[in-house]
Amino acid sequence: MTTQQSQICQMSGTEQAHFIKKKQLSPVEVMDAVFERVHSLNPTLNAFCVLDEENARKSAKQAEKAVMSGDELPPLHGVPIGIKDLVPTKGIRTTFGSKIYEHYIPDEDDVCVARLKDAGGIIIGKTNIPELGYQCITDNPLFGLTRNPWDLGKTPGGSSGGSAVAVATGMTSLTIGNDGGGSLRIPTSFCGLYGIKPSFGRVPLYPGCRNPKYPGASSWETLESNGPITKTVEDSALMLSIIKGPYHMDRHSLPNDGMNYMEQIQNTDLKGLKIAYSPDWGYVTVDPAVRKITEKAVKVFEQLGCEIEIAHPGFTDPLPAFGALIARDSDLTGLRKLAEVYGEEMDPSLLAFIQKKWSAEELTDAAFVRQEVNIKMRTFMEKYDLVITPTSAAPPFEVGINGPNRINGQKVSRSHWLSFTAPFNMTGQPAANVPAGWTDDGLPIGLQIIGRHLDDSLVLRASAAFEEANPWRNHQPKLVAEVGF
Repeated sequence: MTTQQSQICQMSGTEQAHFIKKKQLSPVEVMDAVFERVHSLNPTLNAFCVLDEENARKSAKQAEKAVMSGDELPPLHGVPIGIKDLVPTKGIRTTFGSKIYEHYIPDEDDVCVARLKDAGGIIIGKTNIPELGYQCITDNPLFGLTRNPWDLGKTPGGSSGGSAVAVATGMTSLTIGNDGGGSLRIPTSFCGLYGIKPSFGRVPLYPGCRNPKYPGASSWETLESNGPITKTVEDSALMLSIIKGPYHMDRHSLPNDGMNYMEQIQNTDLKGLKIAYSPDWGYVTVDPAVRKITEKAVKVFEQLGCEIEIAHPGFTDPLPAFGALIARDSDLTGLRKLAEVYGEEMDPSLLAFIQKKWSAEELTDAAFVRQEVNIKMRTFMEKYDLVITPTSAAPPFEVGINGPNRINGQKVSRSHWLSFTAPFNMTGQPAANVPAGWTDDGLPIGLQIIGRHLDDSLVLRASAAFEEANPWRNHQPKLVAEVGF
């Protein structure tokens, strides 16, 4: 890999777009660099499960002609983008991480993909996920597991693990993930990146939501949000500005908030903000390294002039009910029909979920739990501008398991480590992960920043202020340095 190619892979997407527009960098050079990096690292990490290299290179040549012709260029002109394999892409194989859909090629883009392409982005491939997105690790029967570049024996989290690994290693600067219970925030925490789950409905979901073309592979309609995974807050602000806004096919999509997030993040003055810090919700078992690093990160906000209070919203553990909400949002009829045919080829934990007998009471009780969490959070946030917590109760753990069964020496459920993220899929509030620091053995730890209802702008501003005061971008895995980063 040449020095220039290494420099290109180190750039943010915003920087790549800037240099392309200034004719200081060619879209073809950018594409050559990212595919050189993909071919060097992907065999080890398995971040990309499907590549569209031929078409991406053709698009880069067309983008270069537009630059040289002096055409007016859109904001992401010529910039490579990876798309999570749970998000449909027209003409590019979309498997949902399942042998059931091994050869499926959608005939339309998800609306967020179409908007990124309209903004000049070039889709280079699909990033790996767990089967149908039902786990917060990244492993599936079709493509196998994805490894964390900070430690190959550890998971990058999931279900957007492939997207996070691709960005962490410079295979691309911009990716789309999605988040139904932490699936975007967890991988960014485990890979030392920025990621924001926008307010529910801020980014429309279609056709991934309830599409009869692929039964069982639809998104969780009342829980899920698509969002960016990037090196920098600026990149996420740019991507979110492009993909947000209403779409008539998604009944949950929000009106445009009129915000230019790139402008919003220029204001990093947080003086006077009231922030609640909840290190454990009052009931979560948290790893000591996570607690230590996030407590140190909280002090950054104090230095920025924020008023910090340790406080908890007061809800009881909603995770048991959360599983029922997933079932309620799942196409169980379609999944069970698929399981009758393909069950032996499906992930065992997914199969167990599909075959579980859910009672009407479990589903209705879960709806009331969601309502309780919602009311308690909104009441709690009448006093606070933001809430901050750890993103995960545990550091990155070993591949091959769905979660640690012990944290800080205490026995916990396999889903306990997700206690900080899932509540905000229930409430729909915007929530972001920022890298808080690294453990003594070099594993990333994330801090979660949660905003009030629909206040994506403040979450991005606070994230940008934290990044400015506690920068993380130049902290790279050793694996990347070995290929010339």
